[in-house]
Amino acid sequence: MRLVKEDGKRGLIEVVPETLDDLWHLYHIIRPGDLVSSRTTRRIQDNTGERLRSDRGIKKSFFLGVRVENIKFHRYTGKLRAMGVIEKGPEDLVPLGSYHTLDLKLQNPIRIQKERWSRWQKKRVKEAIKASMTPKALVVVIEDDTADLGILRQYGIDYYGPIIGGISGKRVVMKNRKQAIEDFYSEVARVIKNQEGVEGIVIAGPGFTKNDFFHYLSQKFPEKATMSRIENTGTGGRVGIREVIKKGILDEMATEGRIVHEMRAMNRVLEEIGKSSSLVTYGINEVKKAAEAGAIEELLVIDNLLRKRDVETIMNLVENLRGKVMVVSSEHEGGKQLTALGGMAALLRYPLT
Repeated sequence: MRLVKEDGKRGLIEVVPETLDDLWHLYHIIRPGDLVSSRTTRRIQDNTGERLRSDRGIKKSFFLGVRVENIKFHRYTGKLRAMGVIEKGPEDLVPLGSYHTLDLKLQNPIRIQKERWSRWQKKRVKEAIKASMTPKALVVVIEDDTADLGILRQYGIDYYGPIIGGISGKRVVMKNRKQAIEDFYSEVARVIKNQEGVEGIVIAGPGFTKNDFFHYLSQKFPEKATMSRIENTGTGGRVGIREVIKKGILDEMATEGRIVHEMRAMNRVLEEIGKSSSLVTYGINEVKKAAEAGAIEELLVIDNLLRKRDVETIMNLVENLRGKVMVVSSEHEGGKQLTALGGMAALLRYPLT
């Protein structure tokens, strides 16, 4: 994300989202009541008296501001939409006070004005700007004639696949097997090449196929092979991808994203719960008691709760008492586990009882 303008007195910032991750950040920053402005296209009725080919009017693009009532992020279509009442715009083209949905798009400036910016919203903007300079990582888990890919983003893992090679089976004649393998590897390599911005690749799997594929990559696409490393996993598919992440391999490659930190922290929470430890607590009410006692060493909060003022109060209290606070994405496995625990969990400095 690129910062264009910041006006602290007016509570206004202008940013340009550059990746899908940036839109995900903005989804958690923009709240009902904010004034959000961006370039939009709206169909305008002709007022000249001339008959148009269609009664639907003509499309015009201009800068429009709406007082947000609802904000939605469509992960799989990559769309962020802010719905609300129009407060700013060319009055000769749009009636102020009418409703409009802004499509907040990549590479388009977005202006956000709030009456109050919370500490966590400001922190999130800074993190998004910093994260824009961090390369993404790609995990390829391959075995026999099946490959699954996982692209690490800040909100979770985007899965691609499975890619099926059709190598095994009685119908594959031995003389055609070599060509079938070549075609399979070529398709996997094509998908890898299409992932822009990737600077770290883990090629993993339970058998020897990963080594053969790495050899193919070294011969055909050496630039991709130089940024790759091979790892063993106990299984293939998406389970294998998650196994790679849990191993902390991406730490060593210096391409680790938020998701790795979040899943590792969640694993620590689950380990303490599994031991029936008195140094862990979860659920909003129990976490609040621990925060008020100053007992929280590390607090995990699911991103869906950030819109609640009482949750923000707990987060501020923990940080003021020198505890760590981590916001966890609800889009990956660790986030779903935290949601099942009530959305909040904390590792404690000392037992409360």
